[in-house]
Formats: sequence, C-alpha cells, structure tokens
Amino acid sequence: MQPRLERLYASVLSHGSDGTRFPRTAKLLRSGKAHLAKKLAEEAVEVALDVVDGDRAAVISESADLLYQLIVLWAALGIWPAEIWEEMDRRETMLGLAEKLPKSAGDAT
Repeated sequence: MQPRLERLYASVLSHGSDGTRFPRTAKLLRSGKAHLAKKLAEEAVEVALDVVDGDRAAVISESADLLYQLIVLWAALGIWPAEIWEEMDRRETMLGLAEKLPKSAGDAT
C-alpha cells in the first residue's frame, strides 16, 4: 500500500507545480490550511454517510477522494509519507498493532 500512496504524493507535488495542466491540485495546494482541512473533513463525512447507507461502491469512490485530500494536505504542510509510516511503526512497536493510541491510560477507544 505504501508505494501507491507515495506515488500519489509525488504526483500531487508535481501536479501542484503545473497549474496549467493540473489546475485543481495546484489550486488546492495554494488554498491554505483551513480550506484543506475543510475539504478533508467533507470527504470523511461523505465516506461515513456512505457506510451508514450501505453503499459499498460509494465508500470505495469516496475513500479514494479522502486519500487524495489527505495527501494534498500532507504535501501542503510539508509532511512526507515516510513520517507517517514511522509513526505507524512506532505504534506497532508499542502496541503490537499500528492502532490509534489511547488519549489516556483508561481510554481504550
């Protein structure tokens, strides 16, 4: 899975610098953190609603959009995919699984 996301990241970086051929990606990268965060949240909500509706095809399609928006956000903030993989590895070492870390010792969710 990692190579595919890293390819998408590299593509976002190159497309973001070519506003003529890839205006949507370039515009997103220039739009600012607040706009990028909003777009990411919108896609996450769409995925969640499609899950509730039981629409598997829509979940797949919207998940692709969600990953794209996440990668654009990472690129805009200068976060490299390798940094995410390092954090996942750290969590796996701590917990035996790369899951979400509890907020406090008593929180298992």
